[in-house]
Amino acid sequence: MTAPRITALTGPELDQNLDGLARLLIDTVADGAAVSFLHPLAPDSARAFWQEDVFPHVTANARSLFAAFLNDTLAGTVQLITAMPRNQPHRAEIAKMMVHPTARRRGLGRALLSAALDHANALGKTNVTLDTRSGDVSQSLYASVGFEMAGIIPDFALDPDGCTLHSTTYMYKRL
Repeated sequence: MTAPRITALTGPELDQNLDGLARLLIDTVADGAAVSFLHPLAPDSARAFWQEDVFPHVTANARSLFAAFLNDTLAGTVQLITAMPRNQPHRAEIAKMMVHPTARRRGLGRALLSAALDHANALGKTNVTLDTRSGDVSQSLYASVGFEMAGIIPDFALDPDGCTLHSTTYMYKRL
C-alpha cells in the first residue's frame, strides 16, 4: 500500500487542485458525511465553496488547508482555522475533515490530523477545538488522538439527506 503524501495547499496549488477538491466534497457528502452540505451537491456549489469560503482564508493566512494524496490522487483534506477572536490567540479549530469514501481505513484521517496539529503547535497554539456529528466514526478517530469531549448539542444540523437532524459533539485537545 502506498503511503499517503500530506501537504499544505497554498498559492497556485489551490486552483490546480480545485477539481479534485470539488469531487472530494461531492463524493463525501454523497456518502453521508456531515460537513455542512446537503445531497445532492452540485459541482458549481462545491467549487464555489472552495473558491469563495476557503481559498481567500488560506491566502490571507487565516487558515491552512492540508491535503492527502494517494499516488497523485487527492484523497482527503482537513482545515486548521487559525484566525481567532482577539481573546483567543492561543486557540485553533479543526474544520471539514474529509477522506474520500474509497480511501478510508488507510490512515489518511490520522495523517491529516497529525499535520494540522503539528502546524497548530508550531504556531504556538495550545488548544484545538472541533465539532463532529455525535456518534460518527470521526468522533472515535478524534478521541484516539487525544481530543476530549466538551459537550453535545442535540438537533444541531441536518444530515446530508436534508431530513434527519443530528446532534453535534464539541471536542478539544490541549497541545
